[in-house]
Amino acid sequence: MRHRVWFMTGIIILLYIFLATPIHAEEMEPPQVESEAAILIEPKTGMVLYEKNATKKRYPASLTKIATAIYALENGNLEDVVTVSENAYRTLGSSVYLEVGEEISLKHLLEGLLINSGNDAGIAIAENLSGNVEQFSKDINNYLKKSISVRNTHFENPHGLYNPNHYTTAEDLARIIQYSMKNKEFRKLFGMIELDWDGLKWDTTLYTHHKLLREMPYPGVTGGKTGYVEEAGYTLATTAKRENLELVVITLNADQQMASYQDTMALLDYGFENFVLKGQQVVAMDQEVNNRKLVNANGLNIQEKKTVSLKTKVDLIPPSHVDKVSVHLNTIPIKHHDIFIMVTVLILLWIKFHNWKSQKL
Repeated sequence: MRHRVWFMTGIIILLYIFLATPIHAEEMEPPQVESEAAILIEPKTGMVLYEKNATKKRYPASLTKIATAIYALENGNLEDVVTVSENAYRTLGSSVYLEVGEEISLKHLLEGLLINSGNDAGIAIAENLSGNVEQFSKDINNYLKKSISVRNTHFENPHGLYNPNHYTTAEDLARIIQYSMKNKEFRKLFGMIELDWDGLKWDTTLYTHHKLLREMPYPGVTGGKTGYVEEAGYTLATTAKRENLELVVITLNADQQMASYQDTMALLDYGFENFVLKGQQVVAMDQEVNNRKLVNANGLNIQEKKTVSLKTKVDLIPPSHVDKVSVHLNTIPIKHHDIFIMVTVLILLWIKFHNWKSQKL
């Protein structure tokens, strides 16, 4: 009987040691991304949460129009009436079917530019702001470097049709969106799902091309822009927000359209399920992760790449849509403490029963 008691006591001690060991959440595994380049950032702090070939030069296709839009919003007058030129009318690719001589406000052109990806609208905007496309390219490149501090971007046109000297990076595009989202009018345009278009030649309802805003709604998506030319593959820019955590995703050069969406959703899932915004810092739930800052949280002054340690804090409260992840504790978690007590009681009752049975025999 004595041996049985010591045996059960040993089991109890082992259970205590096992259950008292801090419980670790499942390791964060970044998603497998098919796009050739991608980046996920939190725009308020500029924290980079995921990146793949983020600083390699790529063709952006129609994501160029994001830069054209913010440049026009900051350097043009939305109420200006623009007269459509022959050059704008003859622009190839996606269109809002502008007519030569048609008069249209700069604001309406920007709507056509972002919602229906109108290349003709992009040319009309460029000519209104700078007189011609060549001068516009010089102006916007200068603006992007001085106002947004891009590093590896050079644009030859306002719409993104292929040109070997027209390139950017996932990192620069994320920086451009981070800057642009501070502009209320841009946020409104970037998030529009549909718009009645009453043109001289074309009367219709325009719908955003971004599937996560319409056909495949993803909870929390606030805006987006699509792009495609053969040389660039499928490109996608997306913003989303849940609780107080906002995310920006850029994917470039995907072979298939659905691959760009799957990559984007996977990165959004990864961001929302593993990170929270705590004051002026992005922290990883129950993890220690090394990430770098894209920009200074208080502005857009470029910092040297540096490692920032993200450490879990016990008082973190994850967003309501995210399952809570256990944090490290120095003592037994409550639920394990309950299990320990229950197992101990059962073992003691078992010993008591066998002791009573032995006495009767």
